[in-house]
Formats: sequence, C-alpha cells, structure tokens
Amino acid sequence: MTGLTAAALAVVAVLAMQAASAKEDAGPAQRPAPAAGGSAAPGTGGEKAEQVADPKALPAGSGDGKRVVYSLESDRVWLVDEEENVTRTFKVTPGTVDPLPGSYTVTSRSANITGSDGVPVENVVRFALHEGVVIGFSAATSGETAEPDPSKKTGGIREGRKDGKAMWLFATLDTKVVVLP
Repeated sequence: MTGLTAAALAVVAVLAMQAASAKEDAGPAQRPAPAAGGSAAPGTGGEKAEQVADPKALPAGSGDGKRVVYSLESDRVWLVDEEENVTRTFKVTPGTVDPLPGSYTVTSRSANITGSDGVPVENVVRFALHEGVVIGFSAATSGETAEPDPSKKTGGIREGRKDGKAMWLFATLDTKVVVLP
C-alpha cells in the first residue's frame, strides 16, 4: 500500500511540473489573440490554428495614445485612453457609406440634430467625408439602431444611447479616430 501511495504522489508531482511548464510557455495572459481566421501554429507544418480571437479585444495595429478605434469588419468601437486602457467597447450599426481605413480626427460635434436618414439623433461625433457623405457616430433619440435604408447614402454610424453618451464625453474635437478594415 505504501508503494502505491508513493507512486501516486510521484505521478501527481510530474503532472504538476508539466502544468507549470506549459503555463510558462504560454506567456502572459494579455498576449494579443491571433487575427480572425487563425494563424499557423508553431510546429504544425502551417495548418491553421483553431483559435477564436476575443471579439472585444483591441485589434492590433490600432495606433497609440487616446483614440477611438472603429473596425469596419466587426462593426465594433473601442474607446482607448492615454494609458492604452480600453474604457469601453460596443457594437455599432454602420450607415451605407463607410469611411476608408486610416487615421482621422474628430472635426465637429452636435448635441441634437436630424440625421441624413431623417431620424432625430444625439451626441453626433463627425470625423470623415467619403463619397460626398459626412461620416460620424450618433445615437437615435429613440434608442433604435436599425439597419439603414440601402437606397440612401448615409454616413451615420449608429450606437445605443448609453454608448453614444460615452462617445460624446470621450471624443472631443481633435480626438484621434482610427478606422480599421
């Protein structure tokens, strides 16, 4: 019986050492996730890893400093402070005209107006012009984030009212806005 207990303790010790070694090899928990679609896993001959990136994680290549990051692919916004902390992230509903990927600054703001689609909006933060359409973030005063009419050219990127308020407080004039593909 003593031999059996000793053998069991030895197995547990080996497993504990292997687990500790694997944790060290994984690196820090905040390591950026791979891009969507996976990446070649080391030592696998180039197969794609079956990893899914955290949809709320700040995308790589989004710049530095205080900024608004907007991903066209995921229809998501991140508000990033001076210390590189994501203070808020949320989904948005884009208009029918997207801004081109690149770096912009907030050029104008309006507390309450009627959007180009005829919907009353608040907390409007404008940053781009594309195809003759002004593009900016806004919240419908009704709180709705309905899909835009595809027959109209609209540049309003709709957010919920609470997210719109957060954007309004964060994105003052000249705040950087980074648009990612």
